[in-house]
Amino acid sequence: MTQLKEKTIEGMIYMIREQKVMLDSDLAQLYEVETRVLNRNAQRNIKRFPADFMFQLTHSESEALISQFGISKKGRGGRRKLPYVFTENGVAMLSSVLNSEKAILINISIMRIFTRLRSFLMLEKDLSNRVTKLEEGTIQVFKIVFERLDKIEEIVEPKLPKNRRKVGLK
Repeated sequence: MTQLKEKTIEGMIYMIREQKVMLDSDLAQLYEVETRVLNRNAQRNIKRFPADFMFQLTHSESEALISQFGISKKGRGGRRKLPYVFTENGVAMLSSVLNSEKAILINISIMRIFTRLRSFLMLEKDLSNRVTKLEEGTIQVFKIVFERLDKIEEIVEPKLPKNRRKVGLK
């Protein structure tokens, strides 16, 4: 699969309900089938698609996608039903329902992209944890430095003349 096709697929993965999902219409486009055919095959095999594999968007979720991504509005030749979305597991299950060479090849590419996105997320978490530990360590070092400076100031200050002003004070 070409780099361009992989970038296209990556752009079809959305975060909805804190899950990475793909729209039924995007998957249908990739598999080169009509959206209604894809959804009909999923509905005919509904036992293979529990709620954590596939779910239908709410009206507000669908409206948010329409405004953000330019999905056609109802009444203008667009969708008449709320879209379904498929999680990574749902996309994997589609290969058993859409039994074509194209579906198999596309599913392999999608699974690789999901895996790559997951590894990026783990790398990001690791970096975030390392930065947090570094910040905590830095705070501790500065705390110790300021405590020692305060002790030095207590020791040195009595030896200074009493009429002398501190630097920076008027």
